[in-house]
Amino acid sequence: MSESGEFPAGTGVVPLEQVRTLSGLEFLGGIAAGRLPAPPIGAVLGFRLVEVVHGRAVFEGQPQSAFYNPLGSVHGGWALTLLDSCTACAVQSTLAAGHGYTSVETKVNFTRPLSADSGPLRAEGQVISVGRRIGTAEGRLLGADGRVYAHGTSTCLIFAL
Repeated sequence: MSESGEFPAGTGVVPLEQVRTLSGLEFLGGIAAGRLPAPPIGAVLGFRLVEVVHGRAVFEGQPQSAFYNPLGSVHGGWALTLLDSCTACAVQSTLAAGHGYTSVETKVNFTRPLSADSGPLRAEGQVISVGRRIGTAEGRLLGADGRVYAHGTSTCLIFAL
């Protein structure tokens, strides 16, 4: 939010009453297409949902020097956030209307450092398994050249909204 309490342009939170009427794929597809507002965290951390199909979600982001840790590289939390987003949204894309999720656990392996010079990255999430109460997915954070910067898995709890 800005100092005035407003969300950045094009972002916001869809009312839960509306979310309940949409399948996960319809909801996320609306965000990716710009028919629904993007979550504010994407504007703050410089990433966005660019692709979603049943069981798969892809985000793109640009690491920035504003995300540097004390050692001068992008904080691992930025990469983890993208991986948590792509894996959890992959699970969400399989859910029927009236159902939601929350991340229970996300485990990440960092394979190379990130900097503002790393260029744009893609976080690609793919469902492993979705049941009535638990969904799991895996994800990779990839550079434009296909190099893996981080990879991980997420477990999501599924519930009625």
